Amino acid sequence: METYLTTDRLVLRRFTDADADDLFALHNDPGVMRFLNGGKPTPREVIVRETLPAFVASGFFAAVEKSTGAFAGWFHLRAARGGSPDEPELGYRLHQAYWGRGFATEGSLALIDKAFAELGARRVFAQTMAVNLGSRRVMEKCGLRHVRTFFGDWPDVIDGSEEGEVEYELLRADWEALRAG
Repeated sequence: METYLTTDRLVLRRFTDADADDLFALHNDPGVMRFLNGGKPTPREVIVRETLPAFVASGFFAAVEKSTGAFAGWFHLRAARGGSPDEPELGYRLHQAYWGRGFATEGSLALIDKAFAELGARRVFAQTMAVNLGSRRVMEKCGLRHVRTFFGDWPDVIDGSEEGEVEYELLRADWEALRAG
């Protein structure tokens, strides 16, 4: 197992083909997927043939709880489509059992530190639905600031989409100030 990063409670590692069942379970939890696709199920074939190969090939990391070895979810830190490599997008998706316990903040902070300290990022950003207060709270705890609300042209309308999407960011100078503070 190639470990990418460890925190106090998590190991972030590259995805492998052996993660199909865990990813399928996560992406088929209606509560987890509520702000992503309205909680609709994702067929196993889509996970196996599309999602998992994309995760293996890109900047997605399986999050494993250190104390139990359980699959907690995933994080990503990668350039957005058409975006600059020095402006990676932060993302995360965790099983509900890990919500409200600081795991999303812990993993996100570790990736943000890696982005600025090792990967030469000048900006880290994250996006979510405006109504996803839990995810917005994680972004704020990590030092990211709201920079815009926007309205995408999404194929499926889900509850809350009328409020739009939000983008948060942390610039290198602000990260340096937080570290010095």
